[in-house]
Amino acid sequence: MPALFIGHGSPMNAIQDNVFSRTWRDLGKWLPYPNAILSISAHWITPKETKVTIMTSPKTIHDFYGFPESLFLQQYPAPGAVDYASHTIELMQKSHVKSDHEWGLDHGTWSVLIQMYPKADIPVYQLSLDYSRPPVYHYEIAKDLKKLREKGVLIIGSGNMVHNLRMMHMNRDPYDWAIEFDRMITGYINNRDFHSAAHFQDLGNLAKMAHPTHDHYLPLMYILALAEEHSNIIYFNEGFDLSSVSMKSFVVI
Repeated sequence: MPALFIGHGSPMNAIQDNVFSRTWRDLGKWLPYPNAILSISAHWITPKETKVTIMTSPKTIHDFYGFPESLFLQQYPAPGAVDYASHTIELMQKSHVKSDHEWGLDHGTWSVLIQMYPKADIPVYQLSLDYSRPPVYHYEIAKDLKKLREKGVLIIGSGNMVHNLRMMHMNRDPYDWAIEFDRMITGYINNRDFHSAAHFQDLGNLAKMAHPTHDHYLPLMYILALAEEHSNIIYFNEGFDLSSVSMKSFVVI
């Protein structure tokens, strides 16, 4: 199976018809149909541990506020993927991954999948992010997930390559620092310099502007770790939303 890094942006993309959501719908049509979906979302943080959801019917989590009621009414009743989740825990034993029976599907997952696979008939489960660990740690443990692709699991990293909500603006062009950071990380990816991408904080103030907190950057580490030397990386949704959120996404084939 391919692997995806998706810039998910605003939860409103779940119900809006725009360039981002239309591309997600197209993705769902041309990608190979997965046996299950593993989502690594920026919105499930578990400090000092890593968890995998293992349940038959994950709940839809509305982990946001200040949005229209129509968004809160959305449900994504996909089944869980208990067998695949159990296998994932086995693959990641050296990382001491634990099972979770409480979380569900947060908006980093369902806001994208509701457009990609609106029938909600594919089993879905999530892997959490241990924010106490540096980005390179996430890159290393993600390598244990490669065998899942051979079993037909679509692995999605859902975050944003640039994510600074403090600086978002409705009516202006993207900030120069946002464009520069996006360009630099894209260059690392194109050159297969994933080591530099994992050590993005070495960019100093530029990194701090692009990610005041780097929760939305960590999902990128997982998808880069799944890329082989011969893999093709195809970009889509190249652009910015709200001036300070990069929607740039890519598929690893």
